Amino acid sequence: MNDKSNHTRPPWAFLAFLRWFCDPRLVEDIEGDLVERFEIRTLKKGHKTATRLFIKDVFQLFRPGIIRSFSGSQSLNQFGMLQNNIKVARRQLMRNKMYSSIKIGGFAIGIAVCLLIALFIRDELSYDRHIPDHENLYLSIKEYNNVPEYGDVRAAWFSAPFAQALREDFPEVVQTARTVNGENFGAGANSIREEGNPRNNYEEGWIFADPEIIDMFRMPMIYGDSKEALKNPLSIVLTQSVSEKLFPGENPVGKTVYASDLDERPFSIGGVVADPPKNSTLQFRVLVTLSGKEFWEGEQTFWGAQNYLVFTRIREDANLANLNSRLKEIGTKYILPLEKENGNPNAEEEVDNINFFLKPLTDIHLHAADIYIPLAKSDIEYVYIFGAIALFILGLACINFINLSTAKSANRAKEVGLRKTIGSYKSNLINQFLTESIIYSLISFALAVLLAGLILPYFNALAGKSIVLPWDTFWFIPILLVTSILIGVIAGVYPAFYLSSFRPAAVLKGTLSIGAKGSKLRNVLVVVQFTASIILIIGTFVVYQQMSFILNRQTGFDKDQVVMLEGTNQMGDQLESFKNELLNIPSVENVAIGDYLPVTGTLRNGNTWWNDGKTKEDPGFPGQNWRVDYSYIETLGMNIIEGRNFSKELRTDSAAMIINQAMARELGIADNPIGKRITNRSSNRFVYTVIGVVEDFNYDLMTEPVRPLAMRLGRSSSITSVKVNAENISATMAEIEELWMKMAPNQPFMYKFMDQQFAQMYASVQQVRDILTAFAILAVIIACLGLFGLSVFMVEQRNKEISVRLVLGAKSSQIVGMLSFNFMKPILLALLLAIPVAWYMMKEWLSDFEYQIDLGAGVFVFAGLAAIAIAMITISFQSVQAAFSNPVKGLRNE
Repeated sequence: MNDKSNHTRPPWAFLAFLRWFCDPRLVEDIEGDLVERFEIRTLKKGHKTATRLFIKDVFQLFRPGIIRSFSGSQSLNQFGMLQNNIKVARRQLMRNKMYSSIKIGGFAIGIAVCLLIALFIRDELSYDRHIPDHENLYLSIKEYNNVPEYGDVRAAWFSAPFAQALREDFPEVVQTARTVNGENFGAGANSIREEGNPRNNYEEGWIFADPEIIDMFRMPMIYGDSKEALKNPLSIVLTQSVSEKLFPGENPVGKTVYASDLDERPFSIGGVVADPPKNSTLQFRVLVTLSGKEFWEGEQTFWGAQNYLVFTRIREDANLANLNSRLKEIGTKYILPLEKENGNPNAEEEVDNINFFLKPLTDIHLHAADIYIPLAKSDIEYVYIFGAIALFILGLACINFINLSTAKSANRAKEVGLRKTIGSYKSNLINQFLTESIIYSLISFALAVLLAGLILPYFNALAGKSIVLPWDTFWFIPILLVTSILIGVIAGVYPAFYLSSFRPAAVLKGTLSIGAKGSKLRNVLVVVQFTASIILIIGTFVVYQQMSFILNRQTGFDKDQVVMLEGTNQMGDQLESFKNELLNIPSVENVAIGDYLPVTGTLRNGNTWWNDGKTKEDPGFPGQNWRVDYSYIETLGMNIIEGRNFSKELRTDSAAMIINQAMARELGIADNPIGKRITNRSSNRFVYTVIGVVEDFNYDLMTEPVRPLAMRLGRSSSITSVKVNAENISATMAEIEELWMKMAPNQPFMYKFMDQQFAQMYASVQQVRDILTAFAILAVIIACLGLFGLSVFMVEQRNKEISVRLVLGAKSSQIVGMLSFNFMKPILLALLLAIPVAWYMMKEWLSDFEYQIDLGAGVFVFAGLAAIAIAMITISFQSVQAAFSNPVKGLRNE
């Protein structure tokens, strides 16, 4: 066997290119030398470096003496014509510096935007594809059909025994691994310290996980064995960054660490893994083993609690569609008997409405917007939106090139006529103009790459990314070169054919209407430019208004001047004393202890709810079950519309509930809720009495309606919320920190402001808003560059007419009005076209929000006026200059 593997072969495309252009008498020897050199480089420097150098060698051989001669009148070895074309292009560039600058500047901005968006899209599409064998990795999803008021609901929460059922009942399943947010169960409450060191380190990102998680995700081990790292109870795995913080330069495997400052909970370090890359769906800082872990008695075999994510690896030859169709058997085998045992009369119907399926892990980031998953994810719609914007902006830049090239046809007409008269073919002229276009494009690409490199840090800050220009990849430079040539041809093809089509007799006699032939096309392209720009302007205004509406509307609770102190559970028995000391600070108005808060990053606890005594008759409905303290509702400024708050004076309040309006409606007790008894367990072990109803408040994204929620007295002490007055926030925070260091000297003082956490819930939308704003500004700049160039051309073309009008007594204002009106017509038409398109697009975008602004006429009027004002400012400079010019000078030049 002489065949080599793909990793020892040079890239076939460039090898074929070599065989195409190389002289047949030389190709065999040259190819042999290059392939031999490639193989040696592969062994010494690796496949990527060898490939990059092979491509470089091929391009270096594309020169006279190596290139073959082709039949016909043309030859690739005859570079004289090409050199002449390049020389003429350089002269044109230098002769028309302003037009050249506008062409190149517009091109460079458009290409830089496209490059940034292309890198953004590449990053978005790369999630989890770094994992070897990612094609066989899946996340388990549950679908509830026909849920009252919600329709079909999809979620990734599962009970503890679900993973075992997958492995045992379906031979296609090779491996499963469960994870659960460790902070929900106090895995570390965000702090960790090494043995013998009293000082704690604050760390977020604790998750419980099965030992198989390391092997499933092929996590690179820095220290330890992947199969043993989480095998033993109370073992943990640190990421490399956490390990370096605690044990710099050491192998920490086997050492003991403590979480939550509780000496009775030591963890043994089983290993250290590399930090997960940013394009990984599973993000963590500390892994805590689920081996031997039971959160309450019987939890690991209980099908009624849904707290786990279940990752699954299946066989390569498995039929996914067939497997998904059979997963429904889990409900029949395990859930149905449990429901019947609990006396649910609708058990069969409810279980029949539950479906299970496996979703590819690589689809979770972009294709799971409709699934409740406690993982950071985006939406494929944003990829489509940004891709469309990139094409829009690149199109605007190409339109500038076409418009200015055809507008300047007067300067090239005599050149075309003379060259045709002395024997130039139309094809020669087309090649000339295409060469100019490609040169403009190559210069623009060089500037665009430089511009993209300068903008990239700011773009990363806007998009929340860590994108870099991929200079280390072999494909980046070739793609830039090929794309620059392609765009140069696309942008130059119409001007090339347009200019080369002039008839020499008409040009030389002066009977050709120079510059006017393409005026209709230029107006159409100006309309297209400003239509796209106005759509972006309207979109930006709408997104800004919607975000302002969300962040400032009445949410049903007071998020302003509320400080969330984190890690307060580490104070143990001193927490109540800490609360009382906080209340002694004059600027502190109230204090509440509780981890269930209406902002991101806090606890949630979903249950199924019934009216007491109806568990065997009604199907129940999902709702939240939050543990709060006596001052919770007052601290967060919630409004009790019926009943009362919890009272320390009434011992019966230990079994009391305060519910929101949504739960009262769902229970059917909205008219008279006080005193009603409700339960969240079908066995009726937990029965609560409703003592109050709070006004609905938004505790989830405003893309969703307010869901049912119940609050009861209970302990959840990792976060303490402090309501302060706004007079001197910095002084108040200093007093709080002083008290903290007095009562918890070994704990880091960590806090967040609730309004900032609330805004963080909409970080992705705000990122879209900021990026859209930046792109809209760039689109307007590109459109204005083209408009400015056309206005200069128009003044040049009408110079004699303007001078005559001035001599005959025309006022300067009349001249300005005459010149401006010609440009206002296409811009007004663009406005009429943009408004319905923008209205439809933004209406569709707003439909994702349960609470949204009214899309009134104001935003369209404002956008239209802004577009007109921008256009007027752009063209006014040339119009005013022409209106106040000396008419004698204009007539003398003619």
